[in-house]
Amino acid sequence: MKSVKRFFVLSLLLVPLLGSAKPERVNVLFLVADDLNTSLSGYGHPDCKTPNLDRLAVRGVSFENLYCQFPLCGPSRASFMTGRYPYDIDILSLPASHELRKRNPGLVTLPQLFRQNGYRVGRVSKVYHMGIPKDIQNGTPGADDPESWDSVVNVKSPELDSPGKKVLLSPKNKGSQGFWSIQSEGGDLAQADGMAAEAAIRFLEAHKDQPFFLAVGFVRPHVPLVAPQKYYVEFDPEKMTLPKVPANDLDDIPPVAREYKTTAKYGMDEQQHREIMRAYYAAVLYVDTQVGRVLDKLKELGLADNTVVVFTSDHGYLLGEHFKWQKRHLFDEADRVPFIISVPWMKKTHGAKVEKIAELVDLYPTLAELAGLECPPAVQGESLVPLLRDPDSPQWKKQAAYTFTSIGCGESIRTERWRYNRYPQGGGEELYDCKNDPGQFTNLVGNPEYAEVKQKLAAQLDRFLDKTGHRKKKAGRRKIETGN
Repeated sequence: MKSVKRFFVLSLLLVPLLGSAKPERVNVLFLVADDLNTSLSGYGHPDCKTPNLDRLAVRGVSFENLYCQFPLCGPSRASFMTGRYPYDIDILSLPASHELRKRNPGLVTLPQLFRQNGYRVGRVSKVYHMGIPKDIQNGTPGADDPESWDSVVNVKSPELDSPGKKVLLSPKNKGSQGFWSIQSEGGDLAQADGMAAEAAIRFLEAHKDQPFFLAVGFVRPHVPLVAPQKYYVEFDPEKMTLPKVPANDLDDIPPVAREYKTTAKYGMDEQQHREIMRAYYAAVLYVDTQVGRVLDKLKELGLADNTVVVFTSDHGYLLGEHFKWQKRHLFDEADRVPFIISVPWMKKTHGAKVEKIAELVDLYPTLAELAGLECPPAVQGESLVPLLRDPDSPQWKKQAAYTFTSIGCGESIRTERWRYNRYPQGGGEELYDCKNDPGQFTNLVGNPEYAEVKQKLAAQLDRFLDKTGHRKKKAGRRKIETGN
């Protein structure tokens, strides 16, 4: 009897180390924000607060160096929802996002794979591309893919017409994509992301007894920066940590990329810069609170131990770094995304951080493997499961991330140490030593000491283009499609 008791006690001690058994039924909750960079307190951000995402990270694994494949929402979302690179699916602009099926007959998207395998599959708000604010104001689906879902919820909220304190912080950009700060009246449920969280909760309650895949899109911190006033009071604009940028930072950037979305073109001064950051962080905290509501319901319903939860963003976002703003740039701030995945039974690595290079295109095969589903042959990403088991896994062979943009037909390779960008349309190259120059301020492409490094990275990029079919598809294009 004593030996049995000793074994029982020992087994209790080992469970946290070895993990628990994988559940027979694995659910998926996929949460995706819009235009969110790594402004999370769990990623070491000095000003922003994200307590609910931080607690998700404690129960999962955070990826520190995971990159999007296109820093624009339509192409990026089409890429990670198919597990394929943007040129492979021929989606390189916002208008093209509406033709995903037309351009890819026989396509099996990530949620469609789960739907084909008996899951109840739902979408709430923006998962594929939607126009912000137009589609949210109208409650329309944008470039959604009906074949992906059993049920959908399109939220409808006032966006730019929200009552409250409204200020334009980008004097030279007064359109819907300018920096509108709106301290809205009313509570969380008066705005899109509160509505999305509420719809997600209703879905979980309705389908708690069957396997499900639920994708929930949060539209903040995409402009307009609408958040209830209570989130704004959490941040003092005078205490914002402004990015430190050398005065001549843009001088060595190729002309085709130099003048795109700069501080000069937006016309904001330092005080407006501080107010923009305050508004952005208020919107992020608003999203974080809605994530917390959904996670709380998951636990309340007894689903936390058999549901894989993923939180990420479609791409990063610049807030004055390099004197540049928003997206479509080939810098880390625009291309690197937060990525947190919680696998309840992999307790050994809970709270871990992965430093290895990974990509959003890896999402599809990861979720498929965790659920025991077979990926379609066309999927190009690689499963992150080895890194979920061991953040330093020798099984992980990927050493570079690839990102494309419509600015100058730009293409980029990011390794652990280097970033190499080139612009076939418009000319010019960039090379940054991210180890010694993490801010990517000094373009080394013209320095003969780094000629061999540049040649190796260019050749590696060429091999990737050939291997994935990108070069053949690019050759057939006279001009890359553009979009805002």
